[in-house]
Amino acid sequence: MGPRSSITAGKVELDDIQGILRSGYSTLTEAVFLVLAVADVAAAKEWLATAPVTSAAFGEKLSTALHVALTAGGLRRIGLSNEALETFPAEFLAGMSGDESRARRLGDVGSSAPSSWAWGDAPDSTLDAIVILYAESGTLADWRRTIETAGFAAGFRLVQELRTGIMDGYEPFGFPDGLSQPEIDWHQRQARDRRDEYRYRNTIAPGEFVLGYTNEYGLVSDRPFVSADADPAGLLRSFAGDSRRDLGGNGSYLVIRQLEQDVQGFWQYLEKVAGPGDAATRLAERMVGRTRAGAPLAPVRISDTAASSAEKQALNDFDFDDDPEGRACPLGAHIRRANPRNADVPGGRQNWLWRLLRLLGLPRPGPRSDVIASSRFHRILRRGRKYAPSAATGDVSNGLYFVCLNANIGRQFEFIQNAWLESSKFDGLTGESDPLVGSRAPLRDGSRTDGFTCQKDGAPCRIEGMPAFVTVRGGAYFFLPGLRALRYLASLP
Repeated sequence: MGPRSSITAGKVELDDIQGILRSGYSTLTEAVFLVLAVADVAAAKEWLATAPVTSAAFGEKLSTALHVALTAGGLRRIGLSNEALETFPAEFLAGMSGDESRARRLGDVGSSAPSSWAWGDAPDSTLDAIVILYAESGTLADWRRTIETAGFAAGFRLVQELRTGIMDGYEPFGFPDGLSQPEIDWHQRQARDRRDEYRYRNTIAPGEFVLGYTNEYGLVSDRPFVSADADPAGLLRSFAGDSRRDLGGNGSYLVIRQLEQDVQGFWQYLEKVAGPGDAATRLAERMVGRTRAGAPLAPVRISDTAASSAEKQALNDFDFDDDPEGRACPLGAHIRRANPRNADVPGGRQNWLWRLLRLLGLPRPGPRSDVIASSRFHRILRRGRKYAPSAATGDVSNGLYFVCLNANIGRQFEFIQNAWLESSKFDGLTGESDPLVGSRAPLRDGSRTDGFTCQKDGAPCRIEGMPAFVTVRGGAYFFLPGLRALRYLASLP
């Protein structure tokens, strides 16, 4: 899984990690994502060398935050050698919109095809970097002005400005957002030498999100590096027992997708299929897997879901072991697809006798056993924000800027998108994709993916011909370097 460096031992270096890996900045209610092209290489690197990037070591209340990430093209533009670029993963180098096969796997077809995007990281694009600014309410304009007058404007040209809306805890369809997030084991207290896990857990190894640390396999993910002679000033750490320098350590991969949501079409369709008012709401809740108040349809472990001190934990403290047939929460519901909450072994609460029988090959697996990969190897950190309407352009569309962080784009983001959200055979189902974000595109053999199966009054209910409610308008893969690596990139000749 890649070479180990000296930073894999000991505590996580929060002061070298960009703070977005530790926080979504819920108290910084204003934000803007500046998608950029390098206009002047020297000026861009001069700004990168002194950019006030927020580290994950912040210990006091923040009033602003800033983060920087670069595409493969941007790294090449500022001088990173082809030799070093080849140590990055293929997904990152190709880009989210780099080839037709990837677009189909991600569901980026039809009206969501990259050819119709407003911005993206195709090989021939000029998209080089993104700068993300967060600020307290009413202060973003001043914070942005401060950044842009400090040499930033000379180095970069604005490709796309992604303005975010008010942080109210709800996504545009009207459901609570951001309730489910993995808890990072920053202190690395969990043992990683266990064979099988029999119960879902939400605490995940830091190496699943930050490069250079042990992941859920008990190994260290591959990460980019440079040769020793490419770092004469010694700005980067050396790999243990190796002269190569660690470019990826304390970094991550940032995935951003602009998802436009047809809110009016969503509710009009539900009223047409189920009926107005409460009937439409109940169907929407089955599609999401949560009530409009945020409570999961699956049984929770904490009884008092309204208790203020435990409310958020209660809304996230559940799995689907007690609902194997999807009677409470449909098998194809969005929250079930996005995170099946399963362990390594199907039905994570069996006793020692069941485990012994399993080792002997008994009992025979049920129809849905072993068909969903273990959740802990496919988690992502989400940092998304809603659109902000633009008075200047008259754009009143609704949507989300989906933002996530992971150490392995293919195993984490792309796996979730392809094998769980877009899959027409998820958990033994047929002919349906994710009811919220699925593309509904037919398979190559013509099979449909526009259905949805749930329970209504105790009886199975099947919907066919469901339209797509989400359209992709842009997206890219970025490398989010550690602060040490960012200074190294700024020093490239």
